[in-house]
Amino acid sequence: MTRLEHRLHELTVGQLAERSGVAVSALHFYESKGLISSRRTAGNQRRFSRDTLRRVSFIKVSQRVGIPLSDIRDALGTLPEERTPTVDDWARLSENWRSVLDDRIRQLERLRDDLTECIGCGCLSINKCALANPYDRLGDEGPGPRRLLVRHGTSSGPQAAGERDVHEAPNPCHADPCPSD
Repeated sequence: MTRLEHRLHELTVGQLAERSGVAVSALHFYESKGLISSRRTAGNQRRFSRDTLRRVSFIKVSQRVGIPLSDIRDALGTLPEERTPTVDDWARLSENWRSVLDDRIRQLERLRDDLTECIGCGCLSINKCALANPYDRLGDEGPGPRRLLVRHGTSSGPQAAGERDVHEAPNPCHADPCPSD
């Protein structure tokens, strides 16, 4: 590849940062964790292939929805290193993550829809908590907001850090009419 071809197909770390909206220090961190890679010039400067933009975008969006970097690295590890990933490569990665993303969507919907109800966190501060979680019985199932956690037992994909496989307890205040009304 000639120098001109390198300039058309490769980015400096500053160009990658500017185009991706990710700080140079974050790009160095991603590289140190094996999420992206670069080649070094004769002057020891990093050069990234243009397809690194898509990888960085994938990292950024995945992090934004709470997917741990270790899971992102594992997913990116399924993509070819020796060539630019194709649509089929990205489709395989997407299919592998479908159930994980569906679980996250369900959890976000529960958070949106049920936050004004008893979430099983043990606070007992909402009137419905005493009925839905008397004496904090959900605390026996484990820590956290038991009613908001999504069941992950059959998921083959990665789980968010700290999530556990839980059994959802029914919320009597979702019945019509709510017994506490």
